[in-house]
Amino acid sequence: MTKNVGGIDRTLRIVIGLALIAGAATSTIGLWGYLGVVPLLTGLIGRCPPYAIFGFNTCSLKK
Repeated sequence: MTKNVGGIDRTLRIVIGLALIAGAATSTIGLWGYLGVVPLLTGLIGRCPPYAIFGFNTCSLKK
C-alpha cells in the first residue's frame, strides 16, 4: 500500500482523532466521539481510502 497522507495531514488526523476519543471517553461529547478512531487510524497508517478513490495525495514522497 502506498501512503497518500502527508505529515501535517497525519498530525492533524491523529490530534483530532485523539481529541474525539478523549471527549467520548469522558462523556463530554457523547458516543459519536468514538468515530475519532477513523482519523486516528488513517493518520497512524498514512493511508486514506477516500483519498485513493478521488486521486488526492498530500504525501510529499515521490516514487
